[in-house]
Amino acid sequence: MNTNKIAIAMATLAAAVAVPAAAQAQEAMGTGRAEVRGGVAWASGQEEAVAGAALGYDFDLGDSAFIGVEGSADHLLADGADFVWGLGARAGVRVSDAGRLYAAGGYAFGDGEDTPYLGAGYSHRVGQSVYVSAEYRHFFSDFIDVNAATVGVGFNF
Repeated sequence: MNTNKIAIAMATLAAAVAVPAAAQAQEAMGTGRAEVRGGVAWASGQEEAVAGAALGYDFDLGDSAFIGVEGSADHLLADGADFVWGLGARAGVRVSDAGRLYAAGGYAFGDGEDTPYLGAGYSHRVGQSVYVSAEYRHFFSDFIDVNAATVGVGFNF
């Protein structure tokens, strides 16, 4: 994998989180999150298990809406599969005191093809700082489009 791509992606994510936070350091703007997830990816009649992790930050846009940024690493649990790194964003609404519905999009890259993705998900808080999530993503490949559905557990900080 090209380490320059990883460095650029992580620097972009850090800047996206740090700049707004520095501008309003005294005001709570949102919530950081760390998540582990697992599920299935499929394409052309083939299915493989997938596992991954994500780190992100959601910025509050009033009482009912939010936007967020995320860096992720996912791995198909198949022999010889490489990690897929991602940098993305999400926008959504609070549908209850504990639930968030969102649309997601971004860019995934690894040793193979780099590809954009779109998806949607739902997260539901089950404790003070613990949440569960479900998400679908569609990766737009030049060769074979890939779908992924995952469930996860995460912690807000």
